[in-house]
This record gives sequence, C-alpha cells and structure tokens, in this order.
Amino acid sequence: MKKNIFIYLLLIIFIGTFIYSLINIIRWYIDVRNTNSVIEEIKDIVIINDVERKDSKFMDIDITKLRDTNSDTVGWIKIDGTNIDYPFVKTNNNDYYLTHSFDKSYNNAGWVFMDYRNDTSFSDDNTILYAHGRLDKTMFGSLKDTLESDWFNNLDNHIIKVSTENENSLWKVFSVYRIPTTDDYITINFDDMGYEQFIDMISKRSVHNFNVDIDNDDKILTLSTCYNNSDKVVLHAKLIEKESK
Repeated sequence: MKKNIFIYLLLIIFIGTFIYSLINIIRWYIDVRNTNSVIEEIKDIVIINDVERKDSKFMDIDITKLRDTNSDTVGWIKIDGTNIDYPFVKTNNNDYYLTHSFDKSYNNAGWVFMDYRNDTSFSDDNTILYAHGRLDKTMFGSLKDTLESDWFNNLDNHIIKVSTENENSLWKVFSVYRIPTTDDYITINFDDMGYEQFIDMISKRSVHNFNVDIDNDDKILTLSTCYNNSDKVVLHAKLIEKESK
C-alpha cells in the first residue's frame, strides 16, 4: 500500500513538472513570436542610412518616427557580427523593460534599455545599456558572440554605431568578457582617480587584446546581459567620433 502511494506521488510530481515545463516552453515561443513581430513592425517604419564622413561611416536614423510608437525611445544601436540592431529606450527604472517589449506589450523577452540614471545625451562617464540574453539571439542574445575569435578577428565588428535624435556616434570596443554576476561595472560617474581605476579594471578583464588606449577624458558605452543564471557578458567601448544632426 505504502509503495503504491509512493509511486502515485512520484507520478503526480512528474506530471506536474512536465506541465510546468510545457507551459514555460509555450510562453517562451509566444514571447519569441511577439518579439519578432515587433521587430518586423519597426523595420517597416524606420529607414537606416549610412552616412559617409571622410574616413567615417555614421548610421543615421529618424528617431522621431520611432517615438510615435514609443515615447521612451532614445536611439538606435548596431554592432556588426551580432544581431544587435535595435532601437533602445529609457524609463524611470531598470525593471519595466525586463518584461515589456518596444510597443510596451507584456513580454518576458523585454527590450534594450538605457540605465535610468544615465543622461540620454551620453554625457555621463559610463552609459549603460541592458537587455536579456535570449537563446534565439534576439535582444542581447548574440552579445556572447563577441567572446569568440571569429568576431574579434573582423576589425569592422569593433565599431559600434549609435544614432539618437540629436547626434550620430561611433564607439570603439576595448573590452569584452564573461564574469560572475557583479555590479562593479555599472557605476555611472566617477572622480578622476576612481575613473582611472575603473578603466584599468574593465580593460584587464577583456578576453581579447583590442590594443585601445583609454583615458579619463573618454566616454564609455557599456552593454550588459546574462550569459546564464550566474554569469554576465559585458562589452565596453569608448566614444571615438560623433556628429550633430
């Protein structure tokens, strides 16, 4: 009798676990479908222009069109060699866009967003963008590709393009790494000594040698996402050129 009860309990646990896992899989696929739908809608309303300026090629996007869909829109970011080619947003906290898409619909895939403490003019020492590391490589799911030698060996991949309402800018990657979850790289502003120590710390962590000089006058762009449940993938780049719009 006791043996039968034990078997029944195991069966109930197994069925419950199976149903729970199935529900999560279904939810994940719904989130993927909805995210891809939003991405396609964005592509229909946005024109991306590459603008030649001597030896530089800026990306220029009319952000006002995106604001018609989402007033939180700040700009657009693109990194060659990855799938990162999205508008990014900002609100008054770092939680909302973990569970909401660009059109503000509920979606566990979230969206790319700027740290709420940052100024949208990129005037802070360290401007931070976050997004989920999705398995289908949407959002920042392909950021982990920057850890690979194939990505690093293509020098074109080292330049990040950003377009906002008021300016277009180019950022040069100088550090990428995987690290157990920590918050020591998400400070916004520093005094001179603190900034020097910060730059030294994040530069030494890089899995690649980018051979890029950084000093206290440089502005830094940081991208952060989950590698898994315990680790992060982080990328840092410095501002190398910008133009007003």
